Amino acid sequence: MGGYRNTSGRGLARKLLAAALLCGVCTGVFADGDIAGGDPLREAYDPDLQYGLEATLDRLALDDDAAREKLCIALIDVTDIRHPRVAEVNGDHMMYAASLPKIAILLGAFVEIERGRLNLSQDNLDSMTRMIRVSSNTDATRMLNLVGKRRVNRILQSERYRLYDPVVNGGLWVGKEYAQGAAFERDPLHHLSHGATAMQTARFYYLLEAGELVNPKLTRIMKSMLADPGIRHKFVKGLAGIPGLHLYRKSGTWQHWHADSALVEGQGRKYILVGLADDARGGEWLAALAPEVHKLVNPTRLAAARTR
Repeated sequence: MGGYRNTSGRGLARKLLAAALLCGVCTGVFADGDIAGGDPLREAYDPDLQYGLEATLDRLALDDDAAREKLCIALIDVTDIRHPRVAEVNGDHMMYAASLPKIAILLGAFVEIERGRLNLSQDNLDSMTRMIRVSSNTDATRMLNLVGKRRVNRILQSERYRLYDPVVNGGLWVGKEYAQGAAFERDPLHHLSHGATAMQTARFYYLLEAGELVNPKLTRIMKSMLADPGIRHKFVKGLAGIPGLHLYRKSGTWQHWHADSALVEGQGRKYILVGLADDARGGEWLAALAPEVHKLVNPTRLAAARTR
């Protein structure tokens, strides 16, 4: 393959443990010193899927960009949610992610709704739907303030979710309103205002699909907001020619940063795909990557189609 650095597994976790212990604002984030002990995705790396993902990057001439950590990918086959198959490249490399971390505001809102601290009103439902489907900055800022600016990051760091965890180099983070003004709380490790890693974003979708974010009723509502994406670029564009797919998705774009994330269902399979790119061509990279990755997860059907 292309020789890029793969940052998966416990090796990175051990390297980052010392930094985590020094990160006072993150105390209580992890248990037993290693997220891998409580995260089934960290125990589910699939060598065949990994080889296929790396070969796909080579074929698309994206291997050098991955080697320079300009491209981060996580792919998880969750057709059998109890036995996921995981592949990733730079999965724990944290990057500015623009609007993608609005899924963290969505989680924060639903946690507060579940706890009775926020109303499941039509106004709030409409705001959250616009925040996700058309990436409304106004609605994202409104919901962030309703939940509480620092409250969202406390939820992400909580033992229940650990969607931002210093042991695995961070994760989802919202440290600034989606509006003019300064950041109110940059992430402790990388000082990003809106950040993500591919693996932690993929964990969000995995926990959603497993019903581990909120209760079943709220899970259905939350998932419905991620459906019917209103911005048709990146993964949506790349998968548009494949019939029978349903996407639950959130993307992000700012200057040369491009991010996308989706739970993809259809053709008898179900998988999570996350991509983060730091390059002006990043949107095109993600669009080109999506249909090729789909073939990795669904090879049998594609092979059958070719023989007809």
